[in-house]
Amino acid sequence: MMVFVGTYTTRGSVRSEGIYVYRMDPASGALKLDSVAKGVVNPSYLEIGPKQRYLFAVNEVGEFAGKPGGGVSAFSIDPKTARLTPLNQQPAHGAATCYVSIEQTGRFALVANYSKGNVIMLPILADGKLGPAGDIVQHHGASIDQGRQEAPRAHCIIPGPDNRYAFAADLGIDKIIIYRMDLEHGKLLPHGEAKAKPGAGPRHFTFHPNGRYAYLIQELNSTLTAFAYDAEKGSLEELQTLSTLPEDFKGRNHCADVHVSPSGKFVYGSNRGHDSIAMFAIDEKSGTLTSLGHEPTGGRTPRNFAIDPTGTYLLAANQDTSNIVTFRIDPQTGKLKKTDHATNVPFPVCVKIINFRKAQAGPSR
Repeated sequence: MMVFVGTYTTRGSVRSEGIYVYRMDPASGALKLDSVAKGVVNPSYLEIGPKQRYLFAVNEVGEFAGKPGGGVSAFSIDPKTARLTPLNQQPAHGAATCYVSIEQTGRFALVANYSKGNVIMLPILADGKLGPAGDIVQHHGASIDQGRQEAPRAHCIIPGPDNRYAFAADLGIDKIIIYRMDLEHGKLLPHGEAKAKPGAGPRHFTFHPNGRYAYLIQELNSTLTAFAYDAEKGSLEELQTLSTLPEDFKGRNHCADVHVSPSGKFVYGSNRGHDSIAMFAIDEKSGTLTSLGHEPTGGRTPRNFAIDPTGTYLLAANQDTSNIVTFRIDPQTGKLKKTDHATNVPFPVCVKIINFRKAQAGPSR
């Protein structure tokens, strides 16, 4: 297993150097540093292409290439060593660039700009380099939290399981905006929306492996919403919303990340403030959730976490204590058990895991 860690390089007294690459022991979940891609500024979110030959990172900065806004960087992944080589960069056409995903053909990157409240579509060329943005779509509106929702705040955009639609969670307007992806022309075409509760603050969004359900974690009111997905209509229907916090918790909390286990039996969400992973069982017939409790992350501010492709381990990235803690997932109960392995990484904010031996099979993107 290879683990790629995106970091903040411009925060605090302990400086991060860029994107850290680790090897993970499949028997224990321990991480060993393999290499560092240095010189990339604030690579705060990462994504790996479908054939796992290229990695893409947002540059969460206020100024990029001498102009206001963030950027997106492309890297090749060495097929023998998994080391990263820079390919090129493109402007993101918005500030606080916070999310990148790759649609399933590997021809386009989808990017969300938090401060600008827009999403863009960038072509990925045959050699893995990024072309200039082919489409820039501005969100509009506001919601009830005057401190965080006075304008659109695009926080996430992902392709759907059938690769026909893209789904953008916008914290500022309490909506998931649904686009039809025009892969011939590289465009995001308006299709529909799903509304969240006012003040909820949609942040990250993910689909169940069966493609019939989806889950949205909401930053401002610390909730997780389950949806039914109609692939023919490209629409979402809310099924249930549950708190990610214990009933007796009274402190401040902001949710961050959400992932479904490869088995499809469990979904997990991160709490920043309570500093825990909220665990839920999924009813595979209905998509609804049952709380399994909470596991402390062994650090502060779990901005992001990842589940390995086998569903054996969960790695929690604690941004403000600069560590990544390895947990073992019980395949029957879904509960997390902390291992003895914690890895010091300066300001980790994104974790991606691939089965590298498996990744080397297959040509193209």
